[in-house]
Amino acid sequence: MLDLKEVAKNFEAVVERLKTRGGALDLSRFQTLMADRKKLFVELESKQSERNKGAELMKDASKRTPELQAQMKELGAVVKDLEGRLKTLEEELGTAMMVVPNVPHADVPVGADESGNKVVKTWGEKPHFLFTPKQHFEVGEKLGMIDFERAVKVSGPRFAFTKGALARLERALVSFMIDQHTERGYTELLPPYLVSRDSMTGTGQLPKFEEDAFKTVTGRELFLIPTAEVPVTNFHADEIIETALPLKYVAFSPCFRAEAGAAGKDTRGLIRMHQFHKVEIVKFAHPSNSLAELDALVADATNILEKLGLHHRVSLLCTGDMGFASQKTFDLEVWLPGQNAFREISSCSNFGDFQARRSKIRFRPAPGEKPQLVHTLNGSGLAVGRTVVAILENFQREDGTVALPEVLWPYLGGMKELRPI
Repeated sequence: MLDLKEVAKNFEAVVERLKTRGGALDLSRFQTLMADRKKLFVELESKQSERNKGAELMKDASKRTPELQAQMKELGAVVKDLEGRLKTLEEELGTAMMVVPNVPHADVPVGADESGNKVVKTWGEKPHFLFTPKQHFEVGEKLGMIDFERAVKVSGPRFAFTKGALARLERALVSFMIDQHTERGYTELLPPYLVSRDSMTGTGQLPKFEEDAFKTVTGRELFLIPTAEVPVTNFHADEIIETALPLKYVAFSPCFRAEAGAAGKDTRGLIRMHQFHKVEIVKFAHPSNSLAELDALVADATNILEKLGLHHRVSLLCTGDMGFASQKTFDLEVWLPGQNAFREISSCSNFGDFQARRSKIRFRPAPGEKPQLVHTLNGSGLAVGRTVVAILENFQREDGTVALPEVLWPYLGGMKELRPI
């Protein structure tokens, strides 16, 4: 959530920057409420000033006339009424602001959609094949290790069974990723997979994206997490962090999303699923250093892709392609030869104090100093299923086998390739 006082100070600039997000963003109600607040605030200040002047006169017994006393009583009632109206208006404004996205950082390029994104780094080379590379679901089905039909029977569309060595590969990737991140200073957490409405609201999933979430329908209302970002960010909700920043956490979790992409897009395969696995990295950073911490977070995520030998690029997202709560985002896009395209495998974002304000996460700069809102950051480190997709497509062989990255061999009991079963 935005800082109401800062918005009021720079209202026109904030509105213009928010408009660069494009899409269906409707700021009319927000603008109306802010205008009403300004008018009411000016009126309240004027009446409070009158009351203060009258109070000074009341100190002089010779000027404490019945007329002045009556005037002061009336002014007191007016001020009380204005304060009540301002409080009600600010509560309504607070509700309206819950669906207003974060203001893009000045570094973020203006653009309407992904065509406005800026590639800032490319690593590796596209693999060369002497045959036409298949898409991952073709490779997996030929291996006998992906079963969509039985998953549909059990759960419906957008679910899958993985089997045998492919299931083991996913488990190995989780361990490899967590080991890499803990070696780089992250503390491992194993979070709850069901969270409260407050937790979902704190990170910005609610109220705007409630229709995209799975939630319980009996007993206490809980939401299946769309990402480990939600429980891990809320790990410090309603707290004042007294230790040195940054704090860095890594967490594996399944992720659940009712929305699985545009209708008719990626209907086959493992790209857009209602359930998938992800290793998430989360930071709590000092406001003065959060942009540098974002660069470091991106480096931590790309480190995984580099060690796996996967060709990829890093893109700075434009204003129209960023997530709701983000202030600045880099997408990591891995090359998929079966699709002949780059596809997102991680999104690394700096949220500024947007989430911290909602979740009341503060830090104390020094002993005895006033607490401040922390800056939160997070990114996929990586989306495990999409990493499996990338391995299947980039390291497939014409005979149907798939070579496995050497860094994973110790996690696979020495297994160096996938062979059909």
